[in-house]
Amino acid sequence: MRRLLTAILLTPMVLGPLTGCYRPLFDENLPRHQYESYDTARHGNVPTEEYDLFGNPQPTLKARLVDR
Repeated sequence: MRRLLTAILLTPMVLGPLTGCYRPLFDENLPRHQYESYDTARHGNVPTEEYDLFGNPQPTLKARLVDR
């Protein structure tokens, strides 16, 4: 009985991540925050990703968080 209960409880936890999402939660064209249009008008477009030495995309936190 205990094994059956454990199997019933663990099955959704194991199979849940395998299902994935149908579509992304937010659209890529929507602004990332409420001040993005102001920042773009004042400071220009700031890229959200840069590529490291191996070609993997990394978020550009330093460029987005620097005080201008």
